[in-house]
Amino acid sequence: MRVRRSTRDRLAIAAIALVCAAASVSPAARPIRGLSIDILTALRWEVFGRRQDPAASAAVVVAMDEESLRTAPFKDAPMLTWTGEIGRVLSATLEGGAKVAGFDMVIPKSMEQSEIPFGEGTLGEKVRGFDRDFLRALAGAAANGKVVLGEVLGGNQPVRPSPGQRVAVRQQLNIRPLNVHIDSDDVLRRLPLSFTVNGTRAPSMAVELASRALGAAPEFDERGRLTLAGYRVPGRVPNTMTLNFEGGADDIPTFSFADLRACAVKNDKEYFRRWFGGKVVIFGSVLDIEDRQQTSKRFATGIEGARTPRCTTESTPVTAGFKKSTIAGVYIHATAVNNLIARNGVVEPGPLPRLLIATLIAALAAAAAWLFRPVIAFAAWTGMIVLGVAGATVAFNHALALPIVEPFLASLTALAATIGFRFVVADKDRRLLQKSFALYLAPHVINRMLSSSKLPELGGETRNVTVFFSDIEGFSLIAEKMSPDSLMELMNEYLSAMTDVIERHGGYVDKYIGDSIVAVFGAPADDPDHAANAARAALDCCTQLAELNASSAVFRDYKLAQRIGINSGEALVGNFGSRRRFNYSVMSDAVNLASRLEGANKFYGTTVIASETTVALAGQAFAWRELDAIRVKGRTQALKIYQLLALSAGLTPSQQTVIANYADGLAHWRAREFARAAECFGRSADIDRPASLFAARARELAQNPPSEDWDPIRTLQEK
Repeated sequence: MRVRRSTRDRLAIAAIALVCAAASVSPAARPIRGLSIDILTALRWEVFGRRQDPAASAAVVVAMDEESLRTAPFKDAPMLTWTGEIGRVLSATLEGGAKVAGFDMVIPKSMEQSEIPFGEGTLGEKVRGFDRDFLRALAGAAANGKVVLGEVLGGNQPVRPSPGQRVAVRQQLNIRPLNVHIDSDDVLRRLPLSFTVNGTRAPSMAVELASRALGAAPEFDERGRLTLAGYRVPGRVPNTMTLNFEGGADDIPTFSFADLRACAVKNDKEYFRRWFGGKVVIFGSVLDIEDRQQTSKRFATGIEGARTPRCTTESTPVTAGFKKSTIAGVYIHATAVNNLIARNGVVEPGPLPRLLIATLIAALAAAAAWLFRPVIAFAAWTGMIVLGVAGATVAFNHALALPIVEPFLASLTALAATIGFRFVVADKDRRLLQKSFALYLAPHVINRMLSSSKLPELGGETRNVTVFFSDIEGFSLIAEKMSPDSLMELMNEYLSAMTDVIERHGGYVDKYIGDSIVAVFGAPADDPDHAANAARAALDCCTQLAELNASSAVFRDYKLAQRIGINSGEALVGNFGSRRRFNYSVMSDAVNLASRLEGANKFYGTTVIASETTVALAGQAFAWRELDAIRVKGRTQALKIYQLLALSAGLTPSQQTVIANYADGLAHWRAREFARAAECFGRSADIDRPASLFAARARELAQNPPSEDWDPIRTLQEK
């Protein structure tokens, strides 16, 4: 009866946690979902402050601000009369070295279109040519792909630039939409990446500006996901990018249009070169009452204004006296451009990860209420929330927006729902066993042991597994040159990184032998894809080591190279050792052969060698090259060995050529056609170590033919 009650209570706690978590991520909670990003933006600003020098911003803003409205000749003049001076400033910024200029503003009319009677004609006729300088500036910039005008899409009546402007910039070739995406709570957190204009996909203004600045065309897939210059833009909502706003108001350099106009009039080219060289320039309104949006930056705004060093003293700066929760729309597009160029758009977890996180936090809260007194449970919950928010803030500093509102609501509800229950602390033996063996047994083994309620014991079973064996090339020489402490630090970082990769692909690290790693795939947890997962782990280990060599301070003076052998076959897996002390391990000839294959890399100058059994099991997802047929030390049976080059989808044309040349050479080699074999191997000998090795062997046998009983199988005596 006691067992049944315990099981029922645990199921009840699990149900409470799951229901609370599901409610927190349900459609009913959608209006508060975006609040997590808003809070994280504010927390990051408060904790980390300014993360980069504003001068490093890829985008700068030319502001049609209050200063411009109060300064002659613009004072009391409508915007459509500014066109000539806008053209002057546009030309000055581009001549100063700006990569591209965009307009987060639309001037839909022209003075020259006015039909208001004036004298014997119309006002438009009297001012014909008024926009000539502006149109010339646009046409010159458009010819070089350095200007993008904005338009606002909406039903059948889009707001577009005047006809003269459209002609000057070659119509839609240099016009892009300025529309934004507003969440259900009327807060802007993401920006559309593309729109359908006249039946074709058109990039948004920010995407177009960033692509021109980077010199790379945007690539959209069928789901609207964007890749720009190799950067896959993240976005939880299809065809949008979640913006990564900085806090404060100084992150994007802002220049008053009035000051720049005066600077252009006095022809101060050095100022424009200093501040606009290599930048993306965005013209837009920065006013208190026009084109303002509430964004995920709403809790971390600052007092807007043009704070960059001024060029002239002809106008007086005007700065707002207090912070607003809204920001000018031009900063939204400038932020998007910065995110695209810096590759730091916000990554939001999808529905399933959000549910899992909320479930986890709710389960922890329910467990605390079940195990402890209410006061202690509440204190534990508070500490958990504080730590969770702190961790989420750190993650957001790296552009990962983990949910905090959903877990908070789910856990608080679960805590309240479970607070009336009590559970006498039990299962002490279970927790003690888990703690005691955590450093000695694999997590798979501990979980199996706990679920069966049995202590570990000697014994094993036969399984089909894949054995992974690796070591470091030239480790002895490296060890001789390092102090023990430095060597330990190097090895700990190397082994930790490789272990993480192996375990990420479902492998179990059996043991470390000096610099060597012995791992097994397919045990203790069943894995029908053990060969493929071992191959993926080998490729990722190579990639991870390259990253360590390039970025880790520990690896700065010692660039490591590794050799990996992979073999599949039946093996005895289980607990081996004495009755008092044993380890979960693997035993079979498959382990020995994996070790020999690892050593064969030294002879062939390769990194990853696998047996034909592994190749057959791994499938077509990998690019293999048959290297040779060999006999290894300790075995009389010959076997074919293969080099793992890459995933099939990632195979380059040059690698395909090397594989083809090598295969032709190997066929001629086995047919005793040594001269033709040498020719085929020689095509890639300069860039391929195995081909170079075989070319030399083939030339030698071509000059000194072997006897009739010559065997093309190579015997490797080295381990």
